[in-house]
Amino acid sequence: MIKLIALDVDGTLTDGKICVGNLEYETKNFSVKDGLGIVGAMQNGIKIAIITGKKSEIVRKRCNELGIEEVHQKIHNKIEKLKELCVKYGIESSEVAYMGDDLNDYSAMKFSGYTGAPKDAAEEILEIVNFISSKNGGEGAVREFIETILKQQGLWENVINVYKNMK
Repeated sequence: MIKLIALDVDGTLTDGKICVGNLEYETKNFSVKDGLGIVGAMQNGIKIAIITGKKSEIVRKRCNELGIEEVHQKIHNKIEKLKELCVKYGIESSEVAYMGDDLNDYSAMKFSGYTGAPKDAAEEILEIVNFISSKNGGEGAVREFIETILKQQGLWENVINVYKNMK
């Protein structure tokens, strides 16, 4: 049973491109489909954590929009942060799902019970994950990962029903 889903940002929640203007204006592209999956997981009692190596106001803003409370930026040792979260919430590593796309996610993935990657992830990551999305990072890969977890746990129908029952 997955109780915590931890996600990388650049290359996972985004397409991995960071556009920086000459006034240090930065943009990132997020998929709204990923956002719906994240909210659906949280509505079903699954904790969501963002663990990313870069610090960005854009990430903070997007996470705030989605209601994600565990937002950890500028983290260079992702497994250490993941272990802290497990202790904080009394979660075993087998109850953690982690999705990332590059070598800096490797140790956190080896720690986690269930792992996923976008289809355009680094080859070394694709070799060790349980789930490879049919989509690239930033194009709904996270939604597909979360949907798979929720279906395995019999919770996806709850997400669908929220939208079917709106009046």
